[in-house]
Formats: sequence, structure tokens, C-alpha cells
Amino acid sequence: MKKYLILAALAAAPLNPALASDYTIDPTHTYVSFAINHLGFSTMRGKFDRQSGSMQFDPDAKKASVTIEIDAASIDTGHEKRDAHLSSPDFLNAVEYPTISFKSTGVTWNGAKLATVSGDLTMLGVSKPVTLQVTSMNCAEHPFNKKWTCGFDATGSIKRTDFGVNYGVPAIGEVLDLQIEVEAARN
Repeated sequence: MKKYLILAALAAAPLNPALASDYTIDPTHTYVSFAINHLGFSTMRGKFDRQSGSMQFDPDAKKASVTIEIDAASIDTGHEKRDAHLSSPDFLNAVEYPTISFKSTGVTWNGAKLATVSGDLTMLGVSKPVTLQVTSMNCAEHPFNKKWTCGFDATGSIKRTDFGVNYGVPAIGEVLDLQIEVEAARN
């Protein structure tokens, strides 16, 4: 009888492989990019080439968290001289502050979908709260490596002057638009 109760309990249990799992962010499929107004003429875009992090995800309990660390010196706008200036003390001061980080402090859900991720963004030694809007999310078995993988896209905006990045304001825009695409494999 006990054997049948165990089998019945297993059969009734949800088969959700994402349940309460830890994930490692895949740096080759994670993309952190930004856009900013340049002198009122155009939108300058860039990205960071090196990032790492982790994620915890439990959709049944409506819990999630994410930590991302970005190598500030890996800034890439497609122009070497501009990238060197952006890494300098005028902007990111990548020698003194080599890491930009985001650590979530809370999430909201829209039904079964993750809606927002709020957390602390630290840049130039200054931490400020930021809320990212999750525009898409999917968890499934990766078709090539067969690992359970979750990915999401998120957007948000910050005022760079809040972090002490004042160079060129107001000619160079104060508001920096962020776009983050993350893929993470279950540990």
C-alpha cells in the first residue's frame, strides 16, 4: 500500500524542471547594451563584451533573482578611440571601478510571466535602485546542449548623473537606455 501511495504522489507532482533552480549566466549568449542621445543629432549605441552572473528561478513560488557583473573596460561602441574615452575617468573610470553590477532585490509577475526585476545597479562605486521591464522570457530544454535553460530580455533607463557620470551633460544625453538579453543554464 505504501508503495502505491508513493507512486501516486510522484504521478501527481508537477513536472516543472525550472522549479527552484540555480542557473549560471552564459556569457556568450548574454548581451548588455545601451543607447544615449549624442549632441541631439543621433543615438549612440554600445555594448559590453564581458559579463557573468547567476540567476535563481522558481516560477511556481513566483520567486526569481539575478546577479550580473559587467567588465567596465569591455565597453564596445565600434570606435576604439571613443571606447578608450568611455573607459576613462570622464565616464566609467574602468581602472578604478572595473565592475558594473546589478543585484536584484525583488520581482513582480504578470500571471505566470516575470514582469519586472528591481535591484541595485552599482557603477563608479555608487548604488542606485533600478527597475527593469521584462519584455520576454522562456525556459526550456536547450535544443543543442540539452541543458534546461532560461532566457529573458529586459529594458530600463538610468540617469547617468545619478552615478556621477557628468561629462558632456547636457549636450550628451543624461538618460541612458539599457537593453539586456540573458541566457542562463541550470546548474
